Formats: sequence, C-alpha cells, structure tokens
Amino acid sequence: MNTDVYQEVENNPRFRELVQKRGRFAWLLSIMMLVIYVGFIFLIAFAPGWLGTPLYADSSITWGIPVGIGIIFISFILTGIYVIRANGEFDRLLTNILNEVGK
Repeated sequence: MNTDVYQEVENNPRFRELVQKRGRFAWLLSIMMLVIYVGFIFLIAFAPGWLGTPLYADSSITWGIPVGIGIIFISFILTGIYVIRANGEFDRLLTNILNEVGK
C-alpha cells in the first residue's frame, strides 16, 4: 500500500468509528479486569482470613485457590470475548473500509 491509500483509510469516517469502537471496548475490558484484580488485592489486604478458610470442614483447599483460579479463568474469558469481537465486527468493518478505498 502506498501513502495515498493510508491517508484515504485514515480520513475515512468508518475508520475513525472503528478506532473509537475498538478503543472503547478494549478500555471496558481492561477496566473490568483491573477492578477484578484490585478487588482481589483488597481481599488479600482486608480479609486474608477468609481466603485462608477451608472450603469445607477437613479440607486442605482454601477459598483463595478457587478465587485465584476464577480470576485466571475470567481473564481468559475476557480475552476470548475480545478475540471473537475483533475477528467478527472489527474485521468486517476493516474489510468494508479497505473495499471503499479500493484496495
């Protein structure tokens, strides 16, 4: 691609829409993950006893283990959600933009 095509894509209103949508979505997922991580840190700081409490009587597994695994699982889910949307809606918008500029 040459500089003119780049300029056409950059000036396209749909491209600006794509950049805004993708940015808002990425920030939303990032904030969600940040809240989860900070919440976990606060839980460690202010309720460490609860995290160390066994799941049930005579269990060696504490609440901290499933909570930690859940946080990891949620991060995979949020990543998957982003990938699905990026490969669907965002790629479709990009393809439309490239078709409009003729490349």
